[in-house]
Amino acid sequence: MNDFFSILTKRLPPFAGTNRDSRVPLPVGKLFTSDAYANENRLQNRSIFAPFSHRHSSLADLVIFAWIKQKNMGTVEREKDGCVLLRNPHIKEMDEDHLYHISLSSGAQDLQEMFSDVQFVCMGGTPRRMEKFAHYVQQELGIRLPTGSALHDISARSYRYSMYKIGPVLSISHGMGIPSVSILLHEVIKLMYHSKCEDVTFLRLGTCGGIGVPAGSLVISEEAVDGMMRPFLELDILGKKVHRPAILDKALAEEIKSIAEKEMTECDTFLGKTMCTYDFYEGQGRLDGAFCDYTVDDKIAFLKDIHSKGVTNIEMESLAFAAMCHHAGVKGAVICVTLLDRLHGDQIGETKETLEMWQNRPQKLTVKFIKKRLGMSS
Repeated sequence: MNDFFSILTKRLPPFAGTNRDSRVPLPVGKLFTSDAYANENRLQNRSIFAPFSHRHSSLADLVIFAWIKQKNMGTVEREKDGCVLLRNPHIKEMDEDHLYHISLSSGAQDLQEMFSDVQFVCMGGTPRRMEKFAHYVQQELGIRLPTGSALHDISARSYRYSMYKIGPVLSISHGMGIPSVSILLHEVIKLMYHSKCEDVTFLRLGTCGGIGVPAGSLVISEEAVDGMMRPFLELDILGKKVHRPAILDKALAEEIKSIAEKEMTECDTFLGKTMCTYDFYEGQGRLDGAFCDYTVDDKIAFLKDIHSKGVTNIEMESLAFAAMCHHAGVKGAVICVTLLDRLHGDQIGETKETLEMWQNRPQKLTVKFIKKRLGMSS
């Protein structure tokens, strides 16, 4: 394959992933020059999953792109110092970067002083849930605040998201759905870059509907797919379709599952594919929305089909989370609790007490993982 690759590159113009002089393959995503960055995007924007009619490319381009994807599918790219990989050359040219939606700025604040010790970025849907998680982390890690001080919502003035810092942990609300989590991730990834954080792990803690698994179960995602079972995030950028692989770190998922099986024996734990949809009702095959143009049999047939293909749960954020973490060179994991088995219904009818107990399970598992990584006993 290396011989074939070298033959092809002699006949093609330079692109990111190839050194201009030696033609030696280099890791995708390293920004050597601005035109190399543009050429890399040219290749990445052609998805090998898209129909051939949508790709106006040569066979050589296709082979090279497939080779690049194969070489990078299971790995996480980072800058040489272990920091977050920022795939935007324009940021380095800016005097100040306003992180508008989280109420921070690279010029007005010393972000490196404030956040450089962050090792874990934990995010979930609601501000209230992530505030409670912040207090839980503080208690479990034994972090004492100075007398007279309290945990403060760093992003309160944005009125969009909430953010708390507890030692090496950030607890952030991401709202609901791909657009909301995408905006947050853009700015949090840039925050990690400006803060020069190294080897950060991103974790999404959430709720979901299970497929063939009992309510109250923990599901750790090994892969994210969209509503068409495609393992990539599709974006419309400058009038073009761009596909970004939604890859989660499998070793990280296995590590978290192992902790759950040993220390969370009160519930079942599953490792499987997570379907991420753009809608809570029709997009997930529910029968109780304002509109429904399909039958009960249609719904059950669909759910059984995706379950047979490895889908264990459905939610609305994992696809963007996985794709953006992978694109930034960040290890990411998704930990959800099922609030019902969708094969047996659509509405959540458990008591508030039961739901709160279930919703605490991803938080408990996440803290156990963090303590293990920090060398603390559970």
